[in-house]
Amino acid sequence: MNINIIIPLILYLILVFALSFYAYFKRRSADQLTEYFIGNRTMGGFLLAMTMAATYIGASSFIGGPGAAYKYGLGWVLLAMIQVPTVMLSLGVLGKKFAILARKYNAITLSDMLYAHYKSRCVVWFASIAIIVASIGAMTVQFVGGARLLETAAGIPYFKGLLIFGISTVFYTAFGGFRASILNDAFQGMVMLVGAILLLGAIIYTGGGLHQIVSTLNHIDPALLTPTGPDNFLDFSFMTSFWVLVCFGVIGLPYTAVRCMAYKDSKALHQGIIIGTIIVSVIMLMMHLAGALGPAILPNLTIPDQIVPQLIIHVLPPFAAGIFIAAPLAAVMSTINAQLLQVSSVIIKDLLLSVIPKTEIEIDDQDLTHLSVVITTTLGILLLITAWNPPNMIVWLNLLALGGLEAVFLWPLVLGLYWEKANATGALASMISGAVSYITLSSLDIKILGFHAIVPTLLIGLIAFVIGNSLNKQS
Repeated sequence: MNINIIIPLILYLILVFALSFYAYFKRRSADQLTEYFIGNRTMGGFLLAMTMAATYIGASSFIGGPGAAYKYGLGWVLLAMIQVPTVMLSLGVLGKKFAILARKYNAITLSDMLYAHYKSRCVVWFASIAIIVASIGAMTVQFVGGARLLETAAGIPYFKGLLIFGISTVFYTAFGGFRASILNDAFQGMVMLVGAILLLGAIIYTGGGLHQIVSTLNHIDPALLTPTGPDNFLDFSFMTSFWVLVCFGVIGLPYTAVRCMAYKDSKALHQGIIIGTIIVSVIMLMMHLAGALGPAILPNLTIPDQIVPQLIIHVLPPFAAGIFIAAPLAAVMSTINAQLLQVSSVIIKDLLLSVIPKTEIEIDDQDLTHLSVVITTTLGILLLITAWNPPNMIVWLNLLALGGLEAVFLWPLVLGLYWEKANATGALASMISGAVSYITLSSLDIKILGFHAIVPTLLIGLIAFVIGNSLNKQS
């Protein structure tokens, strides 16, 4: 273990825990359940921007994405920039209307919103199960990314790193709740931004300048400098599929939608769109470009996901490496806390409370908050188990989980907001057909006209929604 790297990481974790304790004591004087899950809807524009950016930018963007850029070259950097409008799309499409309706219905979870519009417990139950299943896959990716980071950069064995990272993240999320999540997102977002810029600068300096690095890449494999990458892997079908999966489809991610309930006012929304888009743009460009330039510095990596932590310890002095290793660690932690709170809220509010009517057992908000802590902690333990045997490239597992959530939620969310006549039959038909189509196409690796499973799946889901909606009208 490199103590010069570990010391800054310990200091970083202390700051994270300090913010969580602040959130914990803040929660004790507020409406506990609303405070725990959406922070009493008090986010300003800067916090909204940072939490949107930090939640979206996780292990895939800081570890998996640069790993893919290391393997496929500058074409993957171009591909990654497709994600620039994600914050703008999510807040622009969902933001204002979602916040207004959430306050009208006193909704604090996504399923609260679905039930308020569709008045169907079947829709809520299917949505809840889908969130739990898909989020477990998505969170497993983050746990693997955090453990790999500590293993490669700090010399901590994978399994020990997994325990250290997992326990730390679950602890601050479980006890701090949503407010701890957004405060840490703001702090971690700044760490990510500064770390990404300085890392790329150090890589260019170490490689002898951009001209020399490009010359080296051309010598290694000229295809690394082409838009389509080695073997024309990044063709039109792949790029179109990627845009649908990581840009347009992000509107349907549940933990993104929940953030649209929690901001303070319209001014915060507009500020969040501008600041968040800038933050995502800079971080995406810096990190993926760092991965693409990586072969010129470290040409013989067998596990592409190791490129960012390896570059950090290679191009920076040990103590500085310890400071900047916090950037990808922050990206991973900020994504996990959003997903953990999402799943915890689903289990508590959408499953438990629907099974136990308040007339039978009286459960106050404080009891529910304590139960949320227990459930969040239990989920963290299960995730540690699922991350015990990691894949070589986590980017594919992450995209699979994202696609599953989008297949189920995109149309019920968007059409539920903007189509007054959208009904429960249409929503349920879309959710079921989307889930079945995506699972079938993905598991059998079926590519219709070369497109990723998410493209035909969303088309099938939209058609099913319209047909289901019509059938309900006729009845």
